[in-house]
Amino acid sequence: MSGKVCLLTTVAISVLPFCASGAAAGDQKPPMTHARGAVHRVISAVPGSVTLHDQNDSDTGVAIISTNFTDDGFDIYDTNGADDFVVPKGHTWKVREVDVTGIYTGADGPAASENILVYQNQNGLPRPLLAHCDEVVGIDNQGGSFAIKLPRSCKIALQGGRRYWISVVANMSFECCGTWTWETRNTQNGKPAAWENPNGGFGTACTTGDVMTDCIGDYGEGPDFMFTLKGRDVTP
Repeated sequence: MSGKVCLLTTVAISVLPFCASGAAAGDQKPPMTHARGAVHRVISAVPGSVTLHDQNDSDTGVAIISTNFTDDGFDIYDTNGADDFVVPKGHTWKVREVDVTGIYTGADGPAASENILVYQNQNGLPRPLLAHCDEVVGIDNQGGSFAIKLPRSCKIALQGGRRYWISVVANMSFECCGTWTWETRNTQNGKPAAWENPNGGFGTACTTGDVMTDCIGDYGEGPDFMFTLKGRDVTP
């Protein structure tokens, strides 16, 4: 059955639409509105790790969907947000944890797991894919903020003097748990965040990663996503 899907977030009492036309399973649709309450960061650390990069601040109050739906018929709404960072020259970063600030919309979650993807940089956008850790179960504060400790089997070592991109995607069923949205921040660090909807359900031109604010439109979101990288900083 076809229908029109609208994902909205709110800042104070302002309703911000993000709509698309397409097919959904049965009569189900993602939520029409979302009034955001307080968003809390999850603070955690793998023993022996340090903070490598931190831009988990300056919350705009607007979050953007980054979800891999497990329901039949909802794959057209799968989305992927990403943001960049630079490893300083002379350093090697071994990422062991990714913390993100986010919130569930439409229902209270939880996500079944999260996918962590790391991309190289190409002309200021995330591609090609360098590494990925799939279906990692992070610590959830029950509101949608995650502290995601990477398993030892997933090794992410990043060379200094290069720009990389990190993507966090929640795996979840819309029918039971809603969607996961990634909080944006007022301040831009490096390149503007990127976003994509590969199967085109939201009707944007961004089926491959492009500048997030250009893909979404002006709904009050900031230019970057909120995240922290933790792990080991190896220097000669």
